[in-house]
Amino acid sequence: MGKIKVLVVDDSAFMRKIIPDMLNEDPGIEVIGTARDGKEAFKKAIELAPDVITLDVEMPGLDGLHTLGYIMSEKPTPVIMLSAYTPSGADITIKALQYGAVDYVCKPSGEISLDIKKVRAELIEKIKAAVRVNVGTIPFNLPEEFKEKNRDKKEASEKNEVLVIIAASTGGPRALTEVIPKIPRGLSASFLVIQHMSEGFTKTLAERLNSTSMISVKEAVHGEILKAGTAYLAPGNFHMEIAKSGNDYTVELNQKPARLGVRPCADITFISAAKIFGGRVIGVVLTGMGKDGTVGSERLKEKDGTRIIAQNMETSVIYGMPKSVVEKGLADRVASITEIARVIAEEVENATEVKR
Repeated sequence: MGKIKVLVVDDSAFMRKIIPDMLNEDPGIEVIGTARDGKEAFKKAIELAPDVITLDVEMPGLDGLHTLGYIMSEKPTPVIMLSAYTPSGADITIKALQYGAVDYVCKPSGEISLDIKKVRAELIEKIKAAVRVNVGTIPFNLPEEFKEKNRDKKEASEKNEVLVIIAASTGGPRALTEVIPKIPRGLSASFLVIQHMSEGFTKTLAERLNSTSMISVKEAVHGEILKAGTAYLAPGNFHMEIAKSGNDYTVELNQKPARLGVRPCADITFISAAKIFGGRVIGVVLTGMGKDGTVGSERLKEKDGTRIIAQNMETSVIYGMPKSVVEKGLADRVASITEIARVIAEEVENATEVKR
């Protein structure tokens, strides 16, 4: 394969200069064009047929989200969003990941980041991963599917007899919107969710999932008691473990060193559950680069009654994490992303019936 052809889209002239310069330093990448706004980006996506597009989130006129919509509708191309650490930037980024973007990279110091080279290695790594994604075969959600729904959340009066731990990385925000909203009310289970994501973005993702889900979804808080019918999303830059407090289980957040280059790390959560949780555990490994979740699944399988579910290759944006689990022979069930919520519900019901 030749060099990866990249189109860089940003309304800042400085960013349109510095980003191509730093990408072209890599021998495997060639920036074939730049665009200053959404209309020019869409035109060049058609004319130049890049392998990957880096797309600024906040642009005047046709913003990043609407530009993404045009690209995915007319010329499906792997897109990596470039976002600043702002509440509006986080919200648009989460929507973009749900609507078709492969991944995102945070600008380290705002829209015009003079220190953008800090994320050079991360951006290059994600470009090289994105080029392998066939976006034409990956289903993406349309904006109208995510209107807020006023659903009564069932109060969790039942004990959390089962712990479900869901791990995801690249493609995860979109995958989670296919799984979490379909989990039915009333299951005797608590849910821990580990999504590789930067600090400041997980709260927005949790709020967005909560608005469309039958169970409650929230960003986890250190020391809170795990309740059935609630999903706890690990905050960006924090590992999530569990602890025992009397008859209850609590969330333990910490900033121990990153593992496998990530924090939060699913392996750490899985291993903690294997040590501490007294009931059945169901591990779910979704789309993502790398092998996070494999060592943790191995530890969980030493625990009686553990079940591991892996996303299949066909619906994974990046078939890395679930592939590793499957190839190690750890997956009890392999399912498409549209089936996983049903599989989780079946496994929880089976686990509670066995216990009774």
